[in-house]
Amino acid sequence: MSDHRQAAVRDRRSEQTSPGHRGARRAKGNVPQEIPPGDLPPHPKETAPKGRGRKQRRLTVGAWAGIAATGLLVLGTLGGYGVYRNTIGNINGLDIVGKLGNNRPAAVKGALNVLIVGSDTREGDNLKYGQKMADAGKRTDTIILMHIAPDRDKATFVSFPRDSVVAMPACTSETGVPVAARTEMINAAYNEGGITCTISTIEALTDIRIDHFVEVDFTGFKNIVNALGGVRICLTKPVDDKKAKLTLPAGWHLLAGEKALGYVRLRGYGDGSDIGRIKRQQVFLSQVVKKATSSELLTDPAKMLNFINTAAKSVRMDEELAKDTGTLLQIGQSAQKLTAGGVKLITVPWGPHPDDPNRVAWVQPYANQLFAAIKNDTEVTPPPDPKAKPAVKREQVRVQVFNGTDTPNRAREVAAELADQGFVVTHVGNARPAAANVPTTAVRYAKKDADEGVSYGDAVAARLSGDKRAPVEGKVKPISTEKYVPTVAPPPTPGGKAPTGPVIQLIIGADWPGVRALPKIPDALTDKVVDSKTNPCT
Repeated sequence: MSDHRQAAVRDRRSEQTSPGHRGARRAKGNVPQEIPPGDLPPHPKETAPKGRGRKQRRLTVGAWAGIAATGLLVLGTLGGYGVYRNTIGNINGLDIVGKLGNNRPAAVKGALNVLIVGSDTREGDNLKYGQKMADAGKRTDTIILMHIAPDRDKATFVSFPRDSVVAMPACTSETGVPVAARTEMINAAYNEGGITCTISTIEALTDIRIDHFVEVDFTGFKNIVNALGGVRICLTKPVDDKKAKLTLPAGWHLLAGEKALGYVRLRGYGDGSDIGRIKRQQVFLSQVVKKATSSELLTDPAKMLNFINTAAKSVRMDEELAKDTGTLLQIGQSAQKLTAGGVKLITVPWGPHPDDPNRVAWVQPYANQLFAAIKNDTEVTPPPDPKAKPAVKREQVRVQVFNGTDTPNRAREVAAELADQGFVVTHVGNARPAAANVPTTAVRYAKKDADEGVSYGDAVAARLSGDKRAPVEGKVKPISTEKYVPTVAPPPTPGGKAPTGPVIQLIIGADWPGVRALPKIPDALTDKVVDSKTNPCT
């Protein structure tokens, strides 16, 4: 190992283990030792870890890695022409088969989950971004999960802060070397084990199966932005940052090349935090998607070819996807339905780590609610059947929830989950016989409601995890019952009228599967979303 490489590796390890990682500043005031349940993440300005300048510090790739994924979304829009198929063949692939182990989340059909990482390698054309780091391998400060909806009309980008302290599972590196399990910052997975350990870590933390990965470096980022003709961003105040090589006045700018790269690498701006920088990068990426899905690109074959050719040469992905031109073209062609308005970007809900305010901890239950929403977005919407009756909406259904087990408070917990999803829960209570638990969970309707009971019961059954249960005719008489009062006032019903359809019973049995999360960003996190309408100058 060269002297430069040894020094860089020593520097990297010391940064990762020291309390002042990359010069992270202490939060002002009293830092909470425990994040109270239900509290949303604090404002980044108050607690976000912050970086200071240093001569050989690692440079941040930022959310520009998602720009490579944008190439995926439009690779096949004009894919019927052989020239596009030949261009796609230029993609650099990595064989990861057999390196992810067998303990993975179940594969599902419908949606597509792509892990996007930014690499700060100094090899090749990237050498000018840090010659002293030339032999130090590669790292990432950017990890993004791109979820493309089953109908390919929506996409959600979830950013994982690099300072998140997580339980990293044992994994196998890109080169086949075993890496031990540990509790560490999330970017250590990539630093020590490459993309395979990063995939294993994200899957273990989110329980979401990663279908493919895309990786981009400094030069690839610049090339893709240039192929788009630059991207418009807005600065709230002037920038004069020598490290980022960026000097600009406040206001709107069309950025390309080195200026675009300088913007997403910018540190000494705003509150100086990594979280604040992620937010700016998300705004940048939303504008990239807006331009990449615009008619300006999609209807110009010459521009499209240049963009696809540049994207193909600028990224690395798993060999399975890189060699499967049919799948790439299918993704691209289906993305014609994707508009900038259908793209949402969000950061995993976070707060200061209780043991070290310079580190990040994910705030629960919000983080898991976000992951569950993505995991459950798997069903393709069938085309409307003109002969079929309109589907019953959740807001139209009155539900009674009765606990048929000896697990305390389960009826009230389930009632709260259903109410959060829009159902009108009227009563909760106990339906457990004295002899034993009710063995099977059931959705029931009254015999007199046979005409409508099935369709209203189906609306409830559709929200239970696992295989869909057929509603059962005939209600049960509960042992005890009480009126349900939600902790949060329910939204107004459609038309302002109370539902008048049949009352459905949900009897919780010993095989209780749980309530399936809605396939959308939870309402509690909607104010954290960045999209094409986000204006950083307002």
